[in-house]
Order: sequence, then structure tokens, then C-alpha cells
Amino acid sequence: MAKEIERKFLVDATQIGPLSDGTEIRQGYLSGEGAAVVRVRLAGSRAWLTIKGRNSGPSRSEYEYEIPAVDGRQMIEEFCAGRVIWKTRYRRAHADYLWEIDVFAGDNAGLIIAEVELSTADEQPPLPPWIGLEVTQDRRYYNNNLYTHPFGSWERCRDDDCAAGSDCVGLALQAKGLGRERQISPAQRVFDLCQ
Repeated sequence: MAKEIERKFLVDATQIGPLSDGTEIRQGYLSGEGAAVVRVRLAGSRAWLTIKGRNSGPSRSEYEYEIPAVDGRQMIEEFCAGRVIWKTRYRRAHADYLWEIDVFAGDNAGLIIAEVELSTADEQPPLPPWIGLEVTQDRRYYNNNLYTHPFGSWERCRDDDCAAGSDCVGLALQAKGLGRERQISPAQRVFDLCQ
């Protein structure tokens, strides 16, 4: 049985610096209910059909098959009505681990998630300085949930919630030249670096 073991984190945009050499990804979901999620992904000129089981901690079953890109595009158009998650994936090495950094666009713009694949569920990789809150157990950050409940539709926290250390994505930052506070996610600051 194929297993995927990975941990997910939000990114601290003040620490990561510019990102380059990314791969644009479009993915849609053929099924997101029940015991498995079925995804079709287009990345560059290639495509994959992936079946993922339910998470058990950072682990889950995963079966991935490369398919012709033309089939992948047709599946997205026919079965997903053209509705997709758009993101650009960057890769960055840190302490012998390869981190994948996904900068989301479209309805999920402003969200950036870093993932690291592991050999065992109890493995503790050294965290890069640009890693923020771990969201491995937070289902809101799974791509199939972002597909049905995009990040752009989430309610942001108030400044006092963030100051109290609640599990929110908003940060109160001084808006340039406006002399007032505004809400912006840590991910949005990284997204701005990539534009």
C-alpha cells in the first residue's frame, strides 16, 4: 500500500524571501466524499490522477498515476466544470529535507502552505525559519476542502483575537499611508513577494 506522510505549515512571509522557478498547478476533484478523494492535477505539461484516503495524523494512503495531459484537461473541463485550485509550487531544501511551498491563486489567493514529506509519522524535521503555524491536523487547509471552501471566503479574526494567540490566519499590520490597521494573512505577504 502506498502511503503519504507529510506535515503542513503556514509560511512566515517575513522570513522566506523571494521565490523562483515555480511550477503552475491546476487541480480539480472528481470525488471528495466518502473514504477517498479523487483528484486530477495538471502541472506544466504533465497530468496525474490521484486517489487519497482519509488522514490518520500526518499519514494517509495515496495512489498516483500519470495520465496524458490532454485527458487531464478534459477531465477538469468535463467533470469539474472547469473549477480548479490554482497554485504555483516552489521547492526549497532545508537540512536534508525538500519543502514544497504552494502559493495559491484565484479563490485561495493569499494562502501559502509549506509541506514536507517524511519517512515515518514520528519524524521531526528541523523547521526552516520561515515556517509558521503547523496546520497538519486542520482540515480547512487540505486542498479538497479549499476546493469547496476557498480561503478567500473564510472569516478573518479580529486584531484582539490574534493578540490573544487564537488559531487565526489574520495578522494586524499597519497599512502603508492609511494610518489605520488592516487584516492581511502571513501568506499574503509571501504571495506579494512572488508577484
